[in-house]
Amino acid sequence: MGADLVAVDVHVHPRSAEFVAAMGPRAQQMSAYFGREESVVSMDELADSYRARNMRAVLMNTTDETTSGIAPVPNDEIARAVQKHPDVFTGFGVVEPAMGKLAVDEIRRCSEELGLRGIGELNPGRQGFYPNDPACYPLWEEASRQGLVVLFHSGMMGAGAGTPGGMGYKLKYTRPIPYLDDVVGDFPELTVIGAHPSWPWQEESLAIARHKSNFYIDLSGWSPKYFSEELVRYLNGPLRHKFLFGSDWPLITPERWVQDFDQLPIKDGVREDILLNNAVRVLDL
Repeated sequence: MGADLVAVDVHVHPRSAEFVAAMGPRAQQMSAYFGREESVVSMDELADSYRARNMRAVLMNTTDETTSGIAPVPNDEIARAVQKHPDVFTGFGVVEPAMGKLAVDEIRRCSEELGLRGIGELNPGRQGFYPNDPACYPLWEEASRQGLVVLFHSGMMGAGAGTPGGMGYKLKYTRPIPYLDDVVGDFPELTVIGAHPSWPWQEESLAIARHKSNFYIDLSGWSPKYFSEELVRYLNGPLRHKFLFGSDWPLITPERWVQDFDQLPIKDGVREDILLNNAVRVLDL
């Protein structure tokens, strides 16, 4: 890890051509919802941009093959990007929990063959599963055995937002309590990250983070200028070591996120913990 590193962005989605193609109709929907053009950015270009920022990026693969029928980009592509740019990329693979033993085997392969550091972003809303479903527990057991971090989307999601029926995605799967809380409690050796501030169930994620030492919250997908007073209070208080900077690039740029974060009334030392120190500790960078 470079001595000049200023931040670790724990939530970055590649946008090379194959990843954009794997989004299917979601690419156009997400562009419309967030008011931005969906553009192709090669892995090399993405690496150069984070290198110029003196930031490390955690690359997240995604899938909703079970519900959309669109196969994901193989996790090997994430691994290749990390192998080519180890100074700036850390990689997470993804699985479909509905695939059962095949998903367990892929988690093992992500760790033992591909050298990835986590599993995510798992999106219960898009993939249509409850994390605390007993059928999913062999996945979390394998991730724990491999020492992998598991990152789940939580709360409101941009996928399907603003469309009739939300493209069929159900928000009920994304509630932190009981669905994530059960997993975090039943697998105390497993590090779990709840992605995003979990609106409209923010207090539930805060409660899990306060109650269980193996649960963390990434702050991606929301500009900090929209953070609630309660969230800012916890950022400055007893949970300052439980929050991780994430942009959800390309939906929000790291520059915009950090600029808006710097407008918050953050106590001395907290900024460095959230932007850098917490991720270095949690991801063992």
